[in-house]
Amino acid sequence: MRIFKFGGASVKDAAGVKNVFNVLQKVGHQDVLLVVSAMGKTTNALELVIKNYSEKSNEFHASLQDVRKYHNQILLDLFDDEEHDVFFAVNSHFADLEYFLRSNKSPNYNFVYDQVISYGELVSTTIISHYFNAMGLPNEWIDVRNLIKTDASYRDANVDWEKTQQNIVKNLKKKSLYITQGFLGSDENNFTTTLGREGSDYSAAIFAYSLNAESVTIWKDVPGVMNADPRYFDHAGLLHHISYKEAIELAFYGASVIHPKTLQPLQRKEIPLHVKSFIEPLLPGTVVSKGADLDPKTSCFIVKKNQLLLSLSSIDFSFIMEENISEIFMLLHKYKIKVSLIQNTAISFTICIEDTFNHFEDLRAQLSKKFKVAYNENVSLYTIRHFTPEAASRVEQDKTILVKQISRETLQVVTKE
Repeated sequence: MRIFKFGGASVKDAAGVKNVFNVLQKVGHQDVLLVVSAMGKTTNALELVIKNYSEKSNEFHASLQDVRKYHNQILLDLFDDEEHDVFFAVNSHFADLEYFLRSNKSPNYNFVYDQVISYGELVSTTIISHYFNAMGLPNEWIDVRNLIKTDASYRDANVDWEKTQQNIVKNLKKKSLYITQGFLGSDENNFTTTLGREGSDYSAAIFAYSLNAESVTIWKDVPGVMNADPRYFDHAGLLHHISYKEAIELAFYGASVIHPKTLQPLQRKEIPLHVKSFIEPLLPGTVVSKGADLDPKTSCFIVKKNQLLLSLSSIDFSFIMEENISEIFMLLHKYKIKVSLIQNTAISFTICIEDTFNHFEDLRAQLSKKFKVAYNENVSLYTIRHFTPEAASRVEQDKTILVKQISRETLQVVTKE
């Protein structure tokens, strides 16, 4: 089986849905599992719904209606008959969502987040499945929450691989076309969980691992994996082949094309990962596979915006030793704050962090009890893999360098622009 993952940009409107259908006509659809994200910016729109709901804002109902109207317009653009079953199916999803929002008693924001945010994927895959059927392409819609089982770490759930594998192998047997949701799973009580933001790539890898798939293809609006993000660098070029090791390094440092969790399960079974263009699907794109290292090694540029540079120093000028560092990392883990760079001296400890869940103020309050705390907001972290002096100069030009760190293969700089 081949696993295809289509992200929100590929299905942002009716034209996008039609294009996915056309891609399958060109590359084949037999023995294929489609993993699909929410349409366009639906996840952001549902995050606004959740925010308004939690804050009891007067904008709550309007923000929810905006999500319904957006999907209804896509339906009207795809289906001539408003009596088509797809309208009932989509309305049923929104009715379930509204019922949850009316009846929920849980004060747990992360729990509420996962129950609400999931409707983006449920609705998008429902629309696509019905459209494909209407176009004469039979498929089976699968609720991924019945297959991928996780713990109850809402918004960043950990997969129960044994149960998940059993479910997938048991339920996906026919050599046909399946359509399911990315990003989602469920806990032992069957409440919806999510696998972390942009986790649809990871979902595709979970299916591939469980099914011993032939390959995974991530369909993007770019030709493949670039050596730099063209939004920030004007010299971006296509990388045709990358090893798992190199791809994992790039993902760790923040390359946005491949989700960090995606590569480990694929590497374990040596399942190749293709990154291809849904605009020009017959182009070769990039392949990530065993032993296909960068040759020659090309400088790869990664930038992470909106980071925090946090500097801690001891109050009494004592050394910051292993015991202190252990305590700091326990707090970082507690508040789910990702560390991207570390630098320390005898009495100071500096880290560049990413506050995905807006817990920095809680972290700072805890750290201030034992350390002097200084920080810079909205800094950028630039990483160059296989750097050269010319590459370094290109990144550092016209920027204020706050921290610089060099290893054999990698240069990292934290800048204030």
